[in-house]
Amino acid sequence: MTETRLHTCNLCEAVCGVELDVEADRIVGVRGDRKDPFSKGHICPKAAALGDLAGDPDRVREPMRREGDRWSPVSWDSAIAEFVERVERVRKQHGPNAVAIYVGNPTVHSHTALLTFPFFAKALGARSKFSATSIDQLPHMLAALEMFGHQLMLPIPDIDRAERLWIMGANPWASNGSLLTAGNVRARIEAIRERGGRVTVFDPRRTETAEHADEHVFIRPGGDAFFLLGVLSTLFQEGLADPGAARAYVDGWDALRAAVAPFTAARVASRAGIAEETIVRLARELAGSKRSVVYGRMGVCTQEFGGLAAYLVNALNVAIGALDRMGGAMFPQPAVDLLGVSAAIGQKGHHGKFRSRVRGLPEFGGELPVATLAEEIDTPGEGQIRALVTLAGNPVLSTPNGARLARALPRLEFMASIDIYRNETTRHAHLLLPTSVGVERDHYDLAFYQLAVRNAARYAKAAVAAPSGVKHDFDLLTHLALALHASRTSAADRATALALRAARALGHRRLVDTLLRVGPYGTLRGGTLSLSALEAEPHGLDLGPLRPRLPSALWTRDKRVVLLPALFAKDLARVERALVEDESKPKGLVLVGRRQLRSNNSWMHNSLRLVKGPERCTLLVHPDDAAEHGVKTGDRVLLRSKTGEIRVLVEVSDEIHRGVVSLPHGWGHSDEAAKLEVARSHAGASINDVTDDGFVDPLSGTAAFSGVSVVISAG
Repeated sequence: MTETRLHTCNLCEAVCGVELDVEADRIVGVRGDRKDPFSKGHICPKAAALGDLAGDPDRVREPMRREGDRWSPVSWDSAIAEFVERVERVRKQHGPNAVAIYVGNPTVHSHTALLTFPFFAKALGARSKFSATSIDQLPHMLAALEMFGHQLMLPIPDIDRAERLWIMGANPWASNGSLLTAGNVRARIEAIRERGGRVTVFDPRRTETAEHADEHVFIRPGGDAFFLLGVLSTLFQEGLADPGAARAYVDGWDALRAAVAPFTAARVASRAGIAEETIVRLARELAGSKRSVVYGRMGVCTQEFGGLAAYLVNALNVAIGALDRMGGAMFPQPAVDLLGVSAAIGQKGHHGKFRSRVRGLPEFGGELPVATLAEEIDTPGEGQIRALVTLAGNPVLSTPNGARLARALPRLEFMASIDIYRNETTRHAHLLLPTSVGVERDHYDLAFYQLAVRNAARYAKAAVAAPSGVKHDFDLLTHLALALHASRTSAADRATALALRAARALGHRRLVDTLLRVGPYGTLRGGTLSLSALEAEPHGLDLGPLRPRLPSALWTRDKRVVLLPALFAKDLARVERALVEDESKPKGLVLVGRRQLRSNNSWMHNSLRLVKGPERCTLLVHPDDAAEHGVKTGDRVLLRSKTGEIRVLVEVSDEIHRGVVSLPHGWGHSDEAAKLEVARSHAGASINDVTDDGFVDPLSGTAAFSGVSVVISAG
């Protein structure tokens, strides 16, 4: 008998409600939930793979131990005891900083992992923490911390009421929105045009989003900060800059005017790859609408000026009066106030409190840039990483110069991976500890409702049972943390273990209920929301549109926006140097990545329905560049950089700008020691075998994936 059960798709940031057809605890059908007030029945092709993920025959279903090349199942008691013994051995011999952890992005899609990870990280006790943050959104978080006082206070474009939208370095038609949680983001963006507005896309590639925009502007990879400075300079020069209501709580208006003045449209045009007259025209048009907003995403972050570019997006939104204005850049008020909770435990964020051992890159929020992970493992000396724990991540395929990391991992004295797959990274682990997947556990989206274009909330109960040999992440992370604390005798460990036992006894449901009750709509704040109230609305609740919240919602000490933080003002000197040096730089091909609708990272490539069909891991090459290099569509070429080389399939297309080539992220499943049969049969090539772990934004430490110098050769 088929039963329909409700859940939330957790494969990207869109938070779409789904109806799952379940037979004998197996998902046999997936549809969008039309009664979900946020997503309104929308899903993308990835959602159809929810059942594939749960039922994947390659999935790890019991703890595994590796000895040499041989994997054997072990009991949970044995696995946890070995985990604790080997971690403690490294700590005692080499110190706590010899133990490191890497956290992949699926973690943020699990509220149970988010609730328990801090306990687990504290139990490991190392400052050597890494995550996908520093290959993704870190620059936006740094700008939020410096300008608004909290690393999670990220302005969201109010696309439901915008009249003019700039999209920079983002492709919502493929990503479904990122740092922009929006059920059916395509329809929401198309609605801007339908109501007479205008959408402009800036990208080195004519993306799927650009195809549906009013205007696409080719921008030089790494040129975003230069372009944004040119726009700001033009607005001030022509008297078009006006912060509107924000003027009352913004500090640094005159300082910003003076700082951007030297970067005229004429000076930055070449480095931005956009003509002077186009920059001036676009600046005037942006200022000419009362509901304009600028949205920058992945391409803005992952470049050598990523920190500055992300900041300038915010500064430009202030300059056009878009900050905290309907149709502008606004701040959601989710049912669970993560900003308040994190601030209450002293976690508003920090930057540069310490630096990486080898290269001296700054920490952010207690994490080091993952571009330093391989060198921290393979460079001898005090503090060298000797043990590594990975949680839901595959950094060999997702971090720069992944081949170097793959060579470094076997040098570890101990490695453990908490994951559902033996992939290109976890295959190096000594212990592989499997967890449940999203549809097998309850789901409340702690993270992405903080980034939603409309306030909403939904709690989904587990739709199918997890295999008997796996653990839920809440249970596993708390169990490991308690076992680590129990192996030590300090008063701090005893106190932390006591708090952890209390949290474990409460369980994740009681914790979510408490967070809902103390939130802005909760019963303890005069509202009606609690877990039971939310469960009584299984399709979810609409909590209303975004509303102006400043200055009271600011986390700066004086409740004022810092418009020109010293950190970013200082980085303008690097822009000056780049403008001078640019004339002498060799002009060869540069590499950028790209998103694809049926792919969200390496862990989704073992679903046949998502990878079947023509090969999608292709190198886009402009026709003129193809002719110059003597290659054509269907050729296999050698793509080389200073760090490595790969063979890739060429696809000649004028959608890519001349001088730029593009390869999608997350492919490269050729490692025979990994157990991913479908992915291996559609292996593709890893872009991160040719990206450069030495090419980073020095301000934030974020990996610079966009603009890597490469050469191609036929044969």
